[in-house]
Amino acid sequence: MPLYCWPAASIDGAHPITTDAIVDEFRAAHPGPVADRAPALAHATNISTRGWMLPLQAATRRGLNGLGLLGGTDGARRALAEADLPPESVERSLAALTAAPACQTAAERTKPAWEQVCTYGQRAAENALQRAGLHPRDVDALIVSNSTVPTLPGLDVHLVSQLGLRDDVMSIPVTQWACGASTRGLALAARLVAAHPDTVVLLVVSEALSTTYQPADNSIDALMTRLLFSDCAAAIAVTGRHRTGHWLRLDAAHHATLPHTAHLHRLESEADGVHFRMDRAGPRAMAASLPPIWQWLDTRYGPHWRPDLLLAHPGGPRVLEQMRDSLPDGWPPDLLDPTWRAYASGNRGGASVLDLLDRTRQYGTQPGARTVLYSASPGLHTTALAGETL
Repeated sequence: MPLYCWPAASIDGAHPITTDAIVDEFRAAHPGPVADRAPALAHATNISTRGWMLPLQAATRRGLNGLGLLGGTDGARRALAEADLPPESVERSLAALTAAPACQTAAERTKPAWEQVCTYGQRAAENALQRAGLHPRDVDALIVSNSTVPTLPGLDVHLVSQLGLRDDVMSIPVTQWACGASTRGLALAARLVAAHPDTVVLLVVSEALSTTYQPADNSIDALMTRLLFSDCAAAIAVTGRHRTGHWLRLDAAHHATLPHTAHLHRLESEADGVHFRMDRAGPRAMAASLPPIWQWLDTRYGPHWRPDLLLAHPGGPRVLEQMRDSLPDGWPPDLLDPTWRAYASGNRGGASVLDLLDRTRQYGTQPGARTVLYSASPGLHTTALAGETL
């Protein structure tokens, strides 16, 4: 490969959202069998608080019944008046529209979320460049990932402008890596620097997973996404030749796609925005993706090799428990402790592994710690990387 990494930087959503608040909102909006199960399901996630880029009220407030497309109530009033309706009819119509229950439209949800995705992504990128001792104009290639807020032009265009990157920077925006963005981005960066080792690549992942919070959806899937997801932006600068300040070297990458699993994890667009769907067979499929990774490591390093660090996108407690149970004999039982600690404040999606790199460095590690990174994207595509700390 190799890929030399400066310290990663991550930023959680600034608004703490408690599990109790989510359960209370769901039970008030959807009394019934699923609501009755909500406290037990919430307890099973082992998450008490997660950080969002916007407050809970931003996700739960009622929509404008399309009035936003007309410029709010004032715009709607003008439009109705232009239709020659009597003033009293105009006011009655407006009163009915504003009083009727309504979900936010995708447009109403997207704009404020996108502003935060850009702001958080920019902050994470600036922090990563500062930790690397780099100027924005040192960056030769920019890889960005965002899967939750579909907007064009994307995060890459915003960052090129706001960070002050060179006009000729190679820009690679990705919208469908989702939970696998950290490892897939690092693997792609390794391909870029393999051709030109002095190339500096900046990888930025910014996800507002809270946009999947759909207050009108009373399904168990909707409840679980409410409970599991948190918002996060993370970034890292890498290159192909060792320089001062590098913290991690990655030497090899492994990719695999598990067939017939596309239906297990889906992001579906509806009138009120995006909904994340999860099949109950998802954790079993994730478990099935792990033995080939352990075999790859065994083939590459030998049967007696074992990692000192295993940083994995958490998914949820069942996924982590199955990963723990699948570890090869002789591997340290506390390998997943850093992942469990990070997961305790939510599933950070595509930013998870970069966030784990940031946390792990801050906890402190010895040089030469054998390191494995793992994450999976819906599909089910897995990417693992192996190397060691410097």
